[in-house]
Amino acid sequence: MNSAICGIAFLAIIGLVQCQQPKGNQDNPCQTKARVIGDETYCDRYWECVNGQPELYDCPNGLVYAGKNRGVTEGCDYPWRSNYCDGKQQANPPIGTDHCGWLYGIFGHETSCTRYWTCWNGTATEQLCIGGLLYNERTHSCDWPENVDGCQKHPLCNDDPNGNVPLGKSCNRYWQCQGGYPRLQRCPAMLVFDRRSLRCQVPPTEDCDIPSTLPPPVEEDEYEQNIPQNNPKNRESNFQNLPPGAIPIPVKGKAAKN
Repeated sequence: MNSAICGIAFLAIIGLVQCQQPKGNQDNPCQTKARVIGDETYCDRYWECVNGQPELYDCPNGLVYAGKNRGVTEGCDYPWRSNYCDGKQQANPPIGTDHCGWLYGIFGHETSCTRYWTCWNGTATEQLCIGGLLYNERTHSCDWPENVDGCQKHPLCNDDPNGNVPLGKSCNRYWQCQGGYPRLQRCPAMLVFDRRSLRCQVPPTEDCDIPSTLPPPVEEDEYEQNIPQNNPKNRESNFQNLPPGAIPIPVKGKAAKN
C-alpha cells in the first residue's frame, strides 16, 4: 500500500487501517500459502494478507495466535493450551474486569473450590464442577480433588470424610466419601439409597419406591460433562469447543500502532 493510499484510508476510517510492513525476520503473509502467519516477536499478534497487502492484527485480550482455523476464535487460543509463546512475549497487557484477569480466559473462583469463571469479552459466567470434581487452576479444568493443590477436601464430605451423602432426589445414586474425596456410586440392582441410614437397602423407603430395572441415563450424561481432561473419555474434546457462556466475536481487533 503506497503512502497516498494510506493517507486516504486514514482519513476515511480515522486510522484503523495500518500501513505497516513486516520488519526484520518477519515473513510476509502475502508470500505464504496460508496468507496468515504469526508475528515473530509477539505471540498475541498475527499478520494477514488483505487485498495483497500485509496487515497486523491483535488477538482478543488474553488469547494468543495458534494458527489459521485453530483456537477458539479467529485463529487465537488460550495461551496455556500449548507452547504458543515459547521464545516470544505478549504485546498487550491484561485488561481485567470483575472475576476476569483478562477479557478472555478461564479463571478460578475467589471463594469456592467447585466453581470457576469463563470470561468472554470481559463478561464472566460462573460455572460449576460436578461429579465430585474441583477446579484445577493449573490445568484450567475440573479435576479429581487429589490433583488440586490448596483445596484437598471437598465440601460434600465436610460432615464425614468417609461417609455417604445423598445425591439430590436420586433413589439409586449417592456420594461415597473416601478420605474427604467424593466418588459417585450407584446402588446394586433393585436396591435404593436410604437418606436416613445413608446406605443401599431393599425398597420401599420413605422417599423411594421399587426402582425400575433400567437406570435413568440423565444423571450419567450430566456427570460426564466435567470429566477431567486427562480422563480417556474426555481426551478427544479437550476444550476444542468454545467454553460455556462464549459468544462469537463480530470483528477482528487491529493492533495498536507502535
